[in-house]
Amino acid sequence: MAKDKTTLYALSTCSHCKSTKRLLSECNVEYEYIEVDDLEGEERKAILADIRELNPRCSFPTIKINEIVIVGYKEKQIKEALGIKNES
Repeated sequence: MAKDKTTLYALSTCSHCKSTKRLLSECNVEYEYIEVDDLEGEERKAILADIRELNPRCSFPTIKINEIVIVGYKEKQIKEALGIKNES
């Protein structure tokens, strides 16, 4: 079974980004975490261009799970994209 490829683009000062990071960690998801406001120069420009391709508004958090893009802290959508069942 293939592993999910998950990337979280975030800002260090964003409460929704922190909540998303916490959710992914609590669900034991391996993910790449990119704190955009800590990047500089060409690296920052390149990452922002990548984010704009996924999310033209370039808002945070932007989460890419395989080919699914979720913008904002949307716990239900994130869990669904990861194949995690919600406990009702």
